[in-house]
This record gives sequence, C-alpha cells and structure tokens, in this order.
Amino acid sequence: MELETLRDLYVDELKDLYSAEKQLVKALPKMVKAASHPELKQAFADHLQKTEGHVERLERIFADLDVSPRGKKCVGMEGLIEEANELIKESPDANILDAGLISKAQRVEHYEMAGYGTVRTYAEQLEEQDQVALLGQTLNEEREADQLLSELGVSSVNVDAA
Repeated sequence: MELETLRDLYVDELKDLYSAEKQLVKALPKMVKAASHPELKQAFADHLQKTEGHVERLERIFADLDVSPRGKKCVGMEGLIEEANELIKESPDANILDAGLISKAQRVEHYEMAGYGTVRTYAEQLEEQDQVALLGQTLNEEREADQLLSELGVSSVNVDAA
C-alpha cells in the first residue's frame, strides 16, 4: 500500500493495531494461565474481553472505511508477546512471575496507548467523528488497564515478590 495521504497512513496504522489486538487475543489466555495472583488472573481475563471488544470496534471502523483489516502484521506486538512468553518459559517463582507479567503487560498497554492516541488524532484531522469516539473509548480502556496493573503491582504483587 502506498502511503501518499494521511488517510493512507491512518488505514495502515489501523491495520497494525488490528493485528496487534488479534495477537493479544491469542496471548492473554496464556497470561491468565501463568498468573497465580487471583486479582491479576482476573485482570488479564477481564482485559481479554475488552480486547475482543477492541477488535470489534476496529472492524466497525474498517467497515465504515470500506477497507479490509487484513494485510499487516504488527511486529512490535509480536516482540512484546514473545518477551512475555520467554518470561513464562523461565518458570520463576510464582510471585516473581506475577510481577514480571505486570511489567510485560504494561509495556503492551503503553504500546497500545501510543497507537490509539495517534490514530484518534488522525481521525480527528480527517473529520471522522464516529471513529474518533470509538478510538477514544478504546484508548480510555487501555489507560484503565494500565492503571489497574499499576495498582495491583504496588498494592500486592510487587510486595509479595519482594
């Protein structure tokens, strides 16, 4: 795809986010299984449901744009997920694994927040107000997930790991 206009770049970035979210839908069940702290397990399970909603929102945007969501692989998300998988394979103490999983998950959240913030700005510039609202909703959910992970780390998980 030639990137000649802001719309072209917008669609390309949306495809990247779609790939990222689809990869995350596959990765989150592994994180739920690997986590031992009950609240962390629940946070990952809840975020899996939200991530499925993010995929649906992106599909609505692609339908509105009359563009296929396929055709791009998000190598950034692939790398972040691989780092989490490597941590799980190392089989550290359960408390250390939970703290590490929070770290890996927050990197994912920050990556997604950067992506959604960018495409929301592009949608504003392109005067796609319905899409601005959908992307803003996802961005807010990513921020909430990041905040929850921080709170879990500070209040209990990191304390248990120490």
